[in-house]
Amino acid sequence: MRQRIAVVGGGPAGLAFARVLHRHGFPTAVLERDPAPDTRPQGGTLDLHEGLGQLALDKAGLLAEFQALSRPEGQAMRILDTDGTVLRDWRPRPDDRANPEIDRGQLRDLLLGELEVRWGQAVTQVVPGTGDGVLVRFADGRQEAFDLVVGADGAWSRVRPAVSPVTPQYTGVTLVETSLNDVDTHHPDLARLVGDGSVAVYGVNRALVAQRNSGGHVKVYAQFRAPLDWHTHLDPADAGALRANLLALFDGWAAPVLDLLRHSTAFVHRPLYVLPVSHTWAHVPGVTLLGDAAHLMPPLGAGANLAMLEGAELAEAVATGPGDPDQAVRAFEERMWARARRWAEITTAGLERLVSPDPAEALALFDRVQPS
Repeated sequence: MRQRIAVVGGGPAGLAFARVLHRHGFPTAVLERDPAPDTRPQGGTLDLHEGLGQLALDKAGLLAEFQALSRPEGQAMRILDTDGTVLRDWRPRPDDRANPEIDRGQLRDLLLGELEVRWGQAVTQVVPGTGDGVLVRFADGRQEAFDLVVGADGAWSRVRPAVSPVTPQYTGVTLVETSLNDVDTHHPDLARLVGDGSVAVYGVNRALVAQRNSGGHVKVYAQFRAPLDWHTHLDPADAGALRANLLALFDGWAAPVLDLLRHSTAFVHRPLYVLPVSHTWAHVPGVTLLGDAAHLMPPLGAGANLAMLEGAELAEAVATGPGDPDQAVRAFEERMWARARRWAEITTAGLERLVSPDPAEALALFDRVQPS
């Protein structure tokens, strides 16, 4: 008898898991709290690495479609001093596909394909060991049993408490996200500043990063060290007050850099949380975690890549592994923990250097990781 399998969360990890299982002929219930695929914006752009996110798409049979959608030119990176001096200006070769960019919305649509997603299914609790499998409880009072429940529901996972009591902790670094629309038409100077990829400016314990998405859209991220409640005196609906507060924080920086904030809209507060670098749990039959639910780490290009590869690998293990499927899940967890710990160490150290008392730390990190 086929296993009853559910994945909670319709993000990159959950959809990669479901797509690879679908390719192997295994039906999966994808439980997503969003009422519909277009309920909310999916966020900015992602760089998918050859040995991580791209490998996951290859396992799902989607690599060629990804290559047609992705933007290799988006790998370009320019670093400025706070006075506007260009310190680094790296551009990829025309054939460089190590880390091409793709909008999160495009990636979600690609992974969705013909999958059947149960939209509007807000999971509140997962209870293992009920006799009939793992019980999933929903916000509307319903409940349903499965043989395997995979938590791919992000930082504040409702599945995680079934295997671990650990909760995310604030890093001390806050990110405020804003954006510019139709930048090539309305802000050509800023379009040139950002270029085809990203521009970053690093100061003392703060940074500004702007990243080009498709369709002339640019995401701008102000990053700085601050108490978690730094913004409580501000009205979140007052964009003018938020902008003024950020401009004061970056006072003295070059005017073209500050224009990224002056002309942007819709400020969103995103404090950065992490799980412990070595987060593991005692294996619980019928329940496991992927991505941010398992190993939330600083957003430095690894999280979504790891999450997608984990989803693809777990799906392959469940679909092709001999014997007890739970043995395959247990073995997968051991591999996931070891790899995630390495990346968590890298990204945690990276955040310390990118939002540092010494801006030279960020430049040194770029020089170390960027291809020559």
